[in-house]
Formats: sequence, structure tokens, C-alpha cells
Amino acid sequence: MTDPRIQRIRDGLAARQAFDADALVPWIVAGQRFGWLSRERAALLGRWPQWFDVSAQRVDLRETLASEAERTAALAEVVMRLAEAGHVRGWRDERFAVNTGWGTPTLALIERAAARFFGIRTYAAHMNGLIDGGEAAEPALWLARRAQTKPIDPGMWDNLVAGGIGHGFDARGALEKECWEEAGIGTELAALLVPRGTQDVLREVPEGIQCETLFAFDLTLPASFVPANQDGEVAGHLRASPDAALDIMADFAMTVDATLVTLDALARLGLAHAPQRFASDNNT
Repeated sequence: MTDPRIQRIRDGLAARQAFDADALVPWIVAGQRFGWLSRERAALLGRWPQWFDVSAQRVDLRETLASEAERTAALAEVVMRLAEAGHVRGWRDERFAVNTGWGTPTLALIERAAARFFGIRTYAAHMNGLIDGGEAAEPALWLARRAQTKPIDPGMWDNLVAGGIGHGFDARGALEKECWEEAGIGTELAALLVPRGTQDVLREVPEGIQCETLFAFDLTLPASFVPANQDGEVAGHLRASPDAALDIMADFAMTVDATLVTLDALARLGLAHAPQRFASDNNT
């Protein structure tokens, strides 16, 4: 019999990934759609008619901004003003590429905190921190609880290591950097990362639109390994059995991104249908 939590998790993912294109306005750059804006956010951009052509059907970045550098400079000015007015929060001082897909040309760079305001496609790398129980013990995985100071999903459970892929990084390079910052995983161990494909997220969130490609990785960790956060962005860790991870996901206490990546790992490893039981002894 299929574990009833699996259906609950899937139903929860569907509910948390609501997206209604008809209620949104496409953001057009150089004749192509590069993002999605709520009608309220689109109206805000009307303050800069020299750079944006705002109509009921679409918002165009004016073609007078003909180069990547010109677009980047204009967007930097706009985003700074939006942040000062409280419309963009969680400033990261990190830039994301404005493009239509991984490896496609970059038309501009934009402050990471504004990516969801404009609904551009972003990229993130997530890692399942797996513990092979061998013959003597049940397999487990390390989860991380996001700090309450995080601008997005504070206090929720996440993969052991996860982070956005900033301009100039590839997925593996970004994840290797996050490995040390978020869990104290050194370069020798991080070299064993195994890519597990991608998943896409498209949903409305309080900050705007999350349109994101997730690059998933697995890393098998020694049974003796204990993660140690280095950058203050993690409030704590949990060494969870697959069963305990299912409980967390079924309670919607894990981020959408991490739920997708974790559920895929459990199914791949044949562990997603574990019998239900309370597993409080997995706390560390």
C-alpha cells in the first residue's frame, strides 16, 4: 500500500505551486519574455518611462537600452529605488543573470533580491546529504533548518546544502562553495558530489514569481560526519530517517524546493514508501 503521506506531500506541492499566467504581465526584453510581473509591480515600473514601456498586456524594457551594460545599469538604478521604497527586500549584493535558460545569452545582470519581483528564471543547486547505513543501520539524511533571519522561508527545513547560483558560477562550483559555508564540508568530500538532474519550479510567492531551475546533487557522507554551519544562515541540523523526512514534508515544514529534491532522492533510493512511525530520536 502506498504511504498516505506521499499523496499528502504531492497535494501540498500542487497547492504551494499555484501559478496563473492570465493574472500576470510578461516582462519583455529585446522582443522575448524574460519574466513575469504582477499587475501591481508592473504599475510601479511606470515611474521610469525612459526605461519601461508599461501597458495592460506587457512591460517592455525599452530598446534604447541596447547593450548588456546599459540594461544592467538601468535595472540597478530601478531596483535600488524599489528597495528604498520597500518593494524589494532581502538585499544580497549578488547578481543574477537575466536570460531565458541555462547557457543562453545574458541580456543583463540584476540584484538577486529583485529576481522574483521581475519573475526572471533563476537557478539553484541543492544537495541531499545521505548517510549510508550499511548492513547494520537504516539509511538517513541530514537536513538543515533555515535561520529565522533568512529573507525567504525562514525557519523551514531545507536540504543539507542549497543555494542560488550567482552570475559567474556553474552549478557544481556554486554548490561546492555552499558546502563549506552551510555545512563545513571540505573540498575533498565535496569532490564526491553526484549530479541527479534538474527540476523546475514556477509559482507565485510573496516576493513575486519563483521561476527556478533546481540542480540536484547527492553526497554520501561518512556515518561519523556532523555538519557545522559557517555563515550563520542555518539554525540547526537534523539527522533524519527517511520516515522522519516524510513526516516533515507531509507537515509542509520543508521548503518546496527541498521537498522536490528530497522526495526524488527517497524515491530513487527506494525509500519513499517506508512504514509510518514516529522518529523523534533522530534529533542531534
